[in-house]
Amino acid sequence: MSSQREDAAGASPADLPSLETLDSPTGSPPAASLSSLMELENCVSNLSLAHEIVVNRDFHFKPPSAATNSLEGRVKDIVYQVFWDSLQEQLSSDPPNYSHALVLLQEVKAMLASLLLPGHVRLRSQLDEVLDMELIQQQVHHGALHLHRLAGFITSTMASLCAPVRDPEVRALRDLKDPVELLREIFRVLGLMKTDMVNFTIQSLRPHLLQQAVQYERLKFQQILDKQPASLDNTDAWLQAAASEETAAFRARRDFPRPDSRGLPRPTAVLNRAYMCLLRWDPRHQNYPETVLMDRARLDDLSRRLHVLVLEASVLLLTSAQFGGVVFSLRGFVAKLRQSVAALLEGSHTREADLKRALLELGGTVLQQVTEALSARGGGGGGLPQESQDLLRGQISDLWKNNNPVRTLIGERVQGFLLATLQGGSPKRSPELPFPLGLVRAELAELGTAFGQIVRFNQTVFGPFYAPILRKLLLPPGEAETAEDSR
Repeated sequence: MSSQREDAAGASPADLPSLETLDSPTGSPPAASLSSLMELENCVSNLSLAHEIVVNRDFHFKPPSAATNSLEGRVKDIVYQVFWDSLQEQLSSDPPNYSHALVLLQEVKAMLASLLLPGHVRLRSQLDEVLDMELIQQQVHHGALHLHRLAGFITSTMASLCAPVRDPEVRALRDLKDPVELLREIFRVLGLMKTDMVNFTIQSLRPHLLQQAVQYERLKFQQILDKQPASLDNTDAWLQAAASEETAAFRARRDFPRPDSRGLPRPTAVLNRAYMCLLRWDPRHQNYPETVLMDRARLDDLSRRLHVLVLEASVLLLTSAQFGGVVFSLRGFVAKLRQSVAALLEGSHTREADLKRALLELGGTVLQQVTEALSARGGGGGGLPQESQDLLRGQISDLWKNNNPVRTLIGERVQGFLLATLQGGSPKRSPELPFPLGLVRAELAELGTAFGQIVRFNQTVFGPFYAPILRKLLLPPGEAETAEDSR
């Protein structure tokens, strides 16, 4: 939806389609159907917003703004400019016409009132007294309205209510002499203050929301499920694929099983495998599970970081195998090498061609840094055998392949680390990691902590929805039905 709106916003009037050419039905949709869709959309919107507030500690609203090069932005600018030009004309007439100004003052009063807290009794009384619209109307009638005096009270009130970050903007209002420019800036800054108040309220309510979040999200999702019974189809397929993988893995290690008493894969093992699959999700062939959709952006970001981290560790391992004993002990070499690797690989995860190009450039950069390190150590830049250089450059270039043995090895070790985190281990207290993962331990721990938090919260909220699906997948049909009936 958002991409469609952006496309429409960026189109010129000539680019917009004619409504007559749309193949739309001539009749209106049934009222009951439209009402149900609106209720469902409202339910999804509330659920997504509540989840974002609780999970994302950095969540905050931004002041609404249309892109300046969009159709929406151009229309908004034109309409606003017409209004302010009209106000300028009214105030410049003789005698001044205050009809638009009175509307603005009424709006300003309402915006200031919305910023007041229950304890602002005296300020509320002053606001009603100074911005008494009936009195102001009488002043206009008798030609006794002092607009700058009212603006002075408004800016003083704003100064007492604004967040510290808005102090410079509020102070700047006092230097404006033109009444139109002053009113325009008052409105702009008041809009920012309203956004600040909303964000302050969200931060204040977050501890209370955390206490109620699980029950609230579970209730809202159940309402969605009641209106749209197919809302678990993708989740069902996701868990079914994970159960098949876990069952196959369980049978492969039957000599060393850790099953439940029935000799079946544990539901928690299936869930953990399902969550791990989200870090290597292929959107071209899979539909994302509905129960994890609200965290998809966060999980996609973790997947990107994991991709870079695996490649970074792979490059470190290959470089160490060739020259590690010579240069890895040099002060600052590893940090500089890691910085270069991360910079060149950033953004290379989306397209195969980008990854190939980045790895090709990376091979040359690594060899250059090794050469510089040897020179600084006194070993001379010409001490690198050409055969070793070609071998390392080729090995780094081959890392673009998903089945590359070095990349596969590092990937399995990282996956094992994250799986251990899901199984209850603390990333910060995990045992010493094998080389070269120890060099990226801090990043791994941070990634594991973020992943674990998402998974635990999701499992707590949606556990009751996962349970019947897992029973159906892991128990024989008769036993699954008995377990379901006994609930």
